[in-house]
Amino acid sequence: MSTTAVSTSPEPVPPVPHADEVFAFAAREVAAAAADLWPRADVDLGDHVPSVTGYVRRIRVDGRALYAKYAFLGVSLVSLLRGACGPWPDVREAQQAYVRRPGSLMDREAAQLRLLAQLGSPRVCPVAGLARGVLFTESVTGSTLADLLLQRPHDATDLLAGTFGELRVLRHPSAARLLGPARVIGERSIRGTFQRKFNGLSGPTYVERLGAERCASADRILVVGLLRDVVVRLHRLQATGLPQQTSRRVLAYGDLKPEHVVFPEGTSGHPVFIDPGLLLAPPAVDAAKLISRTVLLLAAARPGTATGRQTMHGLGAFAALQAAILAGRNHCSWMRELLVLWLMDSVNILTTYLSAPGALPLPGRGSALIGRAVGLGRMADQLSSELAAGTDVRIVWESALGLAEAVAA
Repeated sequence: MSTTAVSTSPEPVPPVPHADEVFAFAAREVAAAAADLWPRADVDLGDHVPSVTGYVRRIRVDGRALYAKYAFLGVSLVSLLRGACGPWPDVREAQQAYVRRPGSLMDREAAQLRLLAQLGSPRVCPVAGLARGVLFTESVTGSTLADLLLQRPHDATDLLAGTFGELRVLRHPSAARLLGPARVIGERSIRGTFQRKFNGLSGPTYVERLGAERCASADRILVVGLLRDVVVRLHRLQATGLPQQTSRRVLAYGDLKPEHVVFPEGTSGHPVFIDPGLLLAPPAVDAAKLISRTVLLLAAARPGTATGRQTMHGLGAFAALQAAILAGRNHCSWMRELLVLWLMDSVNILTTYLSAPGALPLPGRGSALIGRAVGLGRMADQLSSELAAGTDVRIVWESALGLAEAVAA
C-alpha cells in the first residue's frame, strides 16, 4: 500500500487584483499613451477621478485640460477587483492583448464620439487622441443637467425634455445604419447588464454578498432580502414578455444620465454629451435610464421635500410627453416597459456600488446611494410587487413618482 500522503487541504484561492497595482498600471499606460501621441509636449497627470467602471484621470497636455479613460478587458473595475478576470498577472497579460486588437471598449467609444461629431447632433466632447487603449477627450466645463435639476427643480420638465430632444436624430432609422454592429457598446445595455449580473448560479451568490464591505450589518441583511425578491420579480416580468409594439430597435445613446450632459453656454445653448454607449434598443431605453438616474441623483443628494416634489412633478410630465410621442395609443404598454427598465437600471447601479470592494474609491454619489440603499430597496420592492401583481400601470406610475419623491426627501 502506498504511503504517499494525500492532502485534504482546499485548493488555494488565487489572489484577486489589488486596487493599488491596477491603478498604478493604468497610470503608467496613460502617461505612455500621452507620450506616444504628444512626444514633445509638457504632460502633467492630474487627479484620479473615482469610478466603478473604468480608470479615469485628469491630465494636462501643454496646458490643455483633457480626460484620459482606460478600460480593463471591457469589464467594470468592481468585477475586475472581485477577481472576475483572474489574478493580476493573468489580467495584465490579457489586457495587453485586449488593447491591441480592434474593437476594445475605448476603440468603440472613440468611434462613436467621432461619428456623432460628424452628424453634428447631439453635440459631443471632442476626441483628442487614442493610443495604447487610452481615450483622451477634451474637458467640457459648465453646469451639468444634474446641477440644474437640483438648482432649478421647477424647470425639470423643460430640462429633461430639452435634453431628450437633442437625441432625436439618433431615433431616425438611418442613424443605426451609420453606426454599424462592430461599433455598438452593448456593455451598457440595461437588460444585458441585468442578465449578466443576475443570471445562472452566480446571480444569487452575488446578491447574497452585497454590501459585505460597504453596509452596516442590519442594513445589509435588509437590503439583501429586498433585492433578492426584486431580482426574482424582474426576471419574471421580463420573461412574460414586454410589449410587442416597442420591439423595434432604434439607436439609443445608451449611457444617458444627468451628469453626462453639460451646458457650456448655459441653457441658452446646446448641451454637450459625454461618455456615449450607443446601442440598438427599444425606444423606451434612453427615457428609462434618464428617469432612473434622475431618481438616483435625488436619492443621493436628498435635496428636501420641496425640491423632490417639484422635480418629480417635472419628471412625470416629461414621461407623459414621451409616452405621447413614442407610444401613441399604446400608452400603458409603453409605461409598463419604462417602469421595468427603470427598476432594472436602478438595481444594476445600486448593486454595483454595494458590491464594490472597500479598496475601490467611490464617487461621492455612489457612497451616498449606499447610505440610501434601504429606502431604494423598499421602493423597488413595492413597485416590482405591484407590477408582478398586474396592478393598473397608471396606478403603479403614480406610486413610483410618490415613492421617488419620498426617497428624495
